[in-house]
Amino acid sequence: MESRANEDRHDLTVSEVSRLTGASVRALHHYDEVGLLTPSARTAAGYRLYSDADLERLQEILLFRELEIPLDDIATLLSGGAFDRRAALELQREMLLQKAVRTEALIASVERAINAERTGVRMTKEEMFEVFGDFDVEAHEAEAEERWGGSDAYKESSRRAAKYTKADWERFKAESEQIGTDTARLMDEGVPADDPRAMDLAEQARLQIDTWFYPCSHEMHVDLAGMYIADPRFTATYEKIHEGMARYWHDAIVANAARQG
Repeated sequence: MESRANEDRHDLTVSEVSRLTGASVRALHHYDEVGLLTPSARTAAGYRLYSDADLERLQEILLFRELEIPLDDIATLLSGGAFDRRAALELQREMLLQKAVRTEALIASVERAINAERTGVRMTKEEMFEVFGDFDVEAHEAEAEERWGGSDAYKESSRRAAKYTKADWERFKAESEQIGTDTARLMDEGVPADDPRAMDLAEQARLQIDTWFYPCSHEMHVDLAGMYIADPRFTATYEKIHEGMARYWHDAIVANAARQG
């Protein structure tokens, strides 16, 4: 058992630090050898002793290592009297959040692959075109990930979508087309967007999103409706069904949300 040079101190030995932090004894020795983490004290027998300040520095090192930053770069980040621990922690938090988004996207991709292996059903590019026509599903998914990859809604949508087969997507498409057809008929009949029949269709569309992808509140549905008239690509999708439908659909969704009280 290593004896301490000063019994009043509460410094930790290498083995104690290893058990506490999960860093291997070999790694701790290496950090000392390269000057990245030199313990503040040693026992009379020469064994390393780590203070609270040493442990704080080790925490920084381990966090940066988790982000796969090379030791030489970590040494540069931690060197000098101008090192700002709070700023470093905030940087590490941001990098970890970005890493989490990438990890979630990878998990979703793996889940889709697992589902394809389990069911034997794979959506080829030809099948995607067959189901969705000229709507580029992969491009839309990539954009959605870029815009909302960190949101709970995106994560839930990816989780659900990973389980859908070609038959599921065909059923979703049929539901969507029926809503579009019913909306176009109301427009042809001159029914205003705030008529209960139009609002009922808007509610049906909200519930479709809620069922197939993620919990969609009326407030969130209104936010989506704003994109239907602000984003030319969304607008074009609805205009193909019926001229003026993007604005009509937006107004019906807003009216439906308003009538909820």
